[in-house]
Amino acid sequence: MSEPRHHVLGIGNAIVDVISRTTDEFLTRHDIAKGGMHLIDEAQAEALYADTGPSIEISGGSAANTIVGVGSFGGSGAYVGKVKNDTLGSVFSHDIRAGGVTFETAMAEDGPSTARSLILVTPDGERTMNTYLGACVHLGPSDIDADLIASAQVTYLEGYLWDPEEAKQAFREAARIAREAGRKVSLTLSDPFCVERHRDGFMELVKGNVDILFANEAEIMSLYQVDDFDEAAVRVKQDCELAALTRSEKGCVVVSGDHTAHVPAVPVDKVVDTTGAGDMFAAGFLYGYTQARDLETCGRLGVLAASEIISHVGARPETPFADLARQHGLAS
Repeated sequence: MSEPRHHVLGIGNAIVDVISRTTDEFLTRHDIAKGGMHLIDEAQAEALYADTGPSIEISGGSAANTIVGVGSFGGSGAYVGKVKNDTLGSVFSHDIRAGGVTFETAMAEDGPSTARSLILVTPDGERTMNTYLGACVHLGPSDIDADLIASAQVTYLEGYLWDPEEAKQAFREAARIAREAGRKVSLTLSDPFCVERHRDGFMELVKGNVDILFANEAEIMSLYQVDDFDEAAVRVKQDCELAALTRSEKGCVVVSGDHTAHVPAVPVDKVVDTTGAGDMFAAGFLYGYTQARDLETCGRLGVLAASEIISHVGARPETPFADLARQHGLAS
């Protein structure tokens, strides 16, 4: 097996994140339920965008955030996701490449416009996402570059992309290519509602195609339809090689075969914005994994990255993760 060209390759919804601070009154005025993720149409996206204040516009989507995070640790990343050849598509492409990520997916020339997520952050740090999916859900098998997939040590699949049939086919094709090349396949369950919609499909993936599973407490209990986290952690060990399960302020639990590691959270003075916490946990964990670090250290790198992200607005690190790892004695 040849040496991998990339440590991690992500496949997911290519979304431009539009992040702005707002008030509870703004949410009430627009009849937006606080703290959730709401799917909106293009007209709603344009109207809401016009009424928000100053914002930060960056390449986003869960897997894209993770791959940029891997790069912040010093790893090599690539990304597969669909944007349209429009203004926001250019913003996404330029921004993710500026983060050192290989991004070569062909832009759509027609059809829906580039996806965007209007992320409204209230003073208590809670984020409310209003997402127009647009072009990103039209990713399909023809967008999967076999050579690129085979060149990555780990292919990381974003559960949010499991909705469209074409994307499911793309996932299965990418997983097949990765496994035939002797590489690892990773999946994040993304959201409890995602799990509710696609439990059977996710279980098929987890049992047959996934080596490394990422889930939070609610997601893993929903997957196994149990009310006890410890029971879910026992069940998942039987279905995949490795699972990294996050528990917010309780840190994370990493399970693999007979081994279970409990990793405490890194204390944070103030939670400012929880956007991207799970994405960056996966970034730290996968970076450690691709550097052959032990499971406890992988978990520590994950919680360290998550703690940095929730201390400020936005899903990009303000302090390079490589510097943080050195400061905490976790550098390779």
